[in-house]
Parts: sequence; C-alpha cells; structure tokens
Amino acid sequence: MGRPREFDHGEVLAAAMRTFWAKGYEATSTQDLCEATGLGRGSLYNAFGGKQQLYEAALRHYADVEFQPVLDILGRPGPVKDRFRGLMIWVIDLDLDDPGRRGCMAINCAVDAAGRTDAVADFARREFERTEGLFRDLIALGQRTGELGSDRPPVQLARSLQSTYYGLRVLGKVRDRESLLDVVEGALAVL
Repeated sequence: MGRPREFDHGEVLAAAMRTFWAKGYEATSTQDLCEATGLGRGSLYNAFGGKQQLYEAALRHYADVEFQPVLDILGRPGPVKDRFRGLMIWVIDLDLDDPGRRGCMAINCAVDAAGRTDAVADFARREFERTEGLFRDLIALGQRTGELGSDRPPVQLARSLQSTYYGLRVLGKVRDRESLLDVVEGALAVL
C-alpha cells in the first residue's frame, strides 16, 4: 500500500482560494481544484471533505491572509482621512492591476447563490462586521481628536464609508481609475 502524499496545507488552501476567487463556486470543478492544488481527487477529499468544505476553508484562508493589508494600512500613524484614502487607493490599484478583476472574495461569495450555506453567509457577515468595526473605531478616533466632525455617530459614518469601500471593489471590475478616485474623494468629503 502506498504512503499518503504529503502536501503543504496552506499552499493547497491558497491555490483553492485563487481558483474559487477567479471562477466562483459553481464554475469551479473538482478537476480545476485538482489542477490548481496538484492533488488528486482522493487526496483532496480526504484532506478537506468535499468541494463545499474546501470552499469554506478557502474563504477562511482568504480572511486570514487577504485582510492583513487592510489592518496594516488603517493601523498606520497619521491623519484618519489619509488612512482611509490610502486604503481606498490601495484597493483601487489592487483591483485594477488584477488581470481577472476578481474584486473582493467576501463580496463575491455574498452575492453568489451557488455554494451559499449558513457557514458561507456567516463568513460574509463576519467579514463585513469586521470591516465596519475597524472603520467605526478609526472614525471614533478621528472624532475624539477633532480631525473629524462629531455630528454623526461613528457607526453611521462607518457604514456609509464601508458601502463606498465595497462599492469600489465592485466598480473596480468595470470602471477606470479616475472615476474610482472621484468616488473616494466624494466619500471622504462627508467625514
């Protein structure tokens, strides 16, 4: 009997994540996943269960890896508006530089009915709440320091800014940089 093939769990998840991210849940076949990960069907299913379980693991991997730059940008020192501007310009450039214009995997899974389970919906909800919380806390900081006006609650401003941020991720699939920069400046003007 042959020895089970060893593989790097993180690399396999990253490859599966990129495949689901590019194609979506339904259009991603098991063969696509085997080719992307380098694993045979049996090894893939033994390690992760089925396609749905691998998709959910890929989403968790996305949350662990792809969110770090957001934390880094918003955590930098400097004016609050500059940090939000930096985040939005970074995401514009990220999306426009991506030949596949994949956008945000959390948004993609939230709007894609295929593959949606309670776990997938919970993933999207948690990611959106995490972003809202970061935005809210940074806005509250700006209000405490006097950089931002305090006539509106931080959570309300955070939700408005979050809508802009996620809107950029969708618009980045079809719009040019200049129009996206206009969106950024319009959103920051209300802070």
